[in-house]
Amino acid sequence: MIAIVDYRAGNLTSVRLALEHLGLPAHVTREPREIAAAERVIFPGVGAAGSAMKNLAELGLSEVLRGVVERGTPFLGICLGTQVIFEHSEEDGGVDCLSIVPGRVRKFTPSDPLCKIPQMGWNTIDLRGTHPLFEGIENESEFYFVHSYYPVPSDPSYIFAETEYAGARFASVIAKGNLAATQFHPERSGRLGLRLLENFSKWDGSC
Repeated sequence: MIAIVDYRAGNLTSVRLALEHLGLPAHVTREPREIAAAERVIFPGVGAAGSAMKNLAELGLSEVLRGVVERGTPFLGICLGTQVIFEHSEEDGGVDCLSIVPGRVRKFTPSDPLCKIPQMGWNTIDLRGTHPLFEGIENESEFYFVHSYYPVPSDPSYIFAETEYAGARFASVIAKGNLAATQFHPERSGRLGLRLLENFSKWDGSC
């Protein structure tokens, strides 16, 4: 069973529907025991870092999510679910996050006044190698992004793919061990996004 983390926000329905389309068993839950016991965990994200971290603390999920990763359970973060796994975000005046991955989340600061923030639309990813989540997905494939902030890992080994926008070349896929996270939305990225989710359902957390 795949647990989809309900933290009182996020694009939960789209992720659940994408998994249902693939015929994959998934359960939207905010129950710590269910998340801790799940075979795989997806932390989807739409919203702001400040409210997300507040809700996670109130629901008792911060330590649960850290434990999921520490135990080796396959974990997938999506968009805001990617950003809050870092140590700190510049959003909402500065927010301490889950500190699962070393690094920070920064806001786009384009020098071109015509460059729109948030980035909203399709963009390519530059893969750094091979990974079970990207089996059958070619380098420079396009995925759908919606975000004003982007992750900056302090350890480059966590960067699996990069994307360019607003004068920044940023980490669009984080991957190490049983943890993977995408700044883009696979559930909104058509055929290739569904392929990534299907690959996640088969992934044992090794790479």
